[in-house]
Amino acid sequence: MFWEIVSFAVLLWVLAKYAFPPILETLDARERKIRESLEQADRHRAEAERKMQEYEAKLAAATKEAEALFAAARERAQRAQEENEQRLQADAERIKGDAQREIDAERRKAIQDIRNQTTELALLVAEKVVGRSLNDADHRRLADEALAAAAKQFQKN
Repeated sequence: MFWEIVSFAVLLWVLAKYAFPPILETLDARERKIRESLEQADRHRAEAERKMQEYEAKLAAATKEAEALFAAARERAQRAQEENEQRLQADAERIKGDAQREIDAERRKAIQDIRNQTTELALLVAEKVVGRSLNDADHRRLADEALAAAAKQFQKN
């Protein structure tokens, strides 16, 4: 038993002198490597989070810019539509005014034509009634009287 203890002590001393230092050194190296890997993983995670925040900020800025561009485009389209409506309204008013002037001119022309025809008809009737040819002064007087009567009748209707 004594020799077992001595041999165990010698074995322990040999292991402590030659085997344990490299084993402990390997364990320390492995622990250091694991710690460095964990620190590197933390750095990568922090970098990834920072890049994610930058991406989200850029995405938010791009979204805001897109919304601003969309709003500006909508406003330009609204303005263009309003300008078109105003231009169409002005064109409609101009066309309406032109039509009214044309109607008035045609009415005056029609009234003048009616007067001329009425004058001729009145002269013709007067010649038939009187049975003789009238001179220019008589023609004028009868035409004026017929026109006055026709105008009075026309205004009543």
